[in-house]
Amino acid sequence: MRVVPTAVPKDNGADRFAPFDSGFLLSKLGTGKSEHEYHANDAIFSQGDPANAVFYIASGKVKLNVVSKSGKEAVIAILPDDHFFGEGCLAGQPVRMATATALQRSTIVRVEKTVMLGLLRRESDFAQQFLTHLLSRNIRMEADLVDHLFNSSEKRLARLLLLMANFGQESKPIPVIAKMSQETLAEMIGTTRSRVSFFLNRFRDLGFIKYDGGSGMQVHSSLVSVVLHD
Repeated sequence: MRVVPTAVPKDNGADRFAPFDSGFLLSKLGTGKSEHEYHANDAIFSQGDPANAVFYIASGKVKLNVVSKSGKEAVIAILPDDHFFGEGCLAGQPVRMATATALQRSTIVRVEKTVMLGLLRRESDFAQQFLTHLLSRNIRMEADLVDHLFNSSEKRLARLLLLMANFGQESKPIPVIAKMSQETLAEMIGTTRSRVSFFLNRFRDLGFIKYDGGSGMQVHSSLVSVVLHD
């Protein structure tokens, strides 16, 4: 899917992930780190694997999803570059609670748990930036939970498309995002593929989105009216 946002205003910061200084991170790490290339749909780690490292997205995008004991699956986050994941091991998490999958070709830096803990103790500026990064992501995930609890699936889809297009964020809009099926969109907002298809068709008919010759999707800022409508 290709999203080209237009007329993107700023927000109050609630939906923003704090970016990270990758140069600082990589310059401070000698041993205990490794860099790997992943293709689309490659698993970086799986739910239940030992949690013994933190991962950093140097480039690409990563999907985090969980599967319940009954087999139900839910997407809990789509992370772009300059973001960490797998940091639960730093708080004593023994195994992975989710599966991490590359959505497109991605370069991922793996940092051993002990190395990361040592860096956080030695470098106060790095620790502060890392904490800000994690807190901003938690705020976003908290907002996602509220969205699921109180908003309709149509509003959830509209909000997701706007977030994917960097609507309301200080960083520049993202002209191209990872291709994403309607099934994945449905998993992310907790509905069915048929409902996603219905809402996308409605958004198109109302002029909120436009398909660009079958190769992408243009999202207009007017889509926010769906989110704000009571």
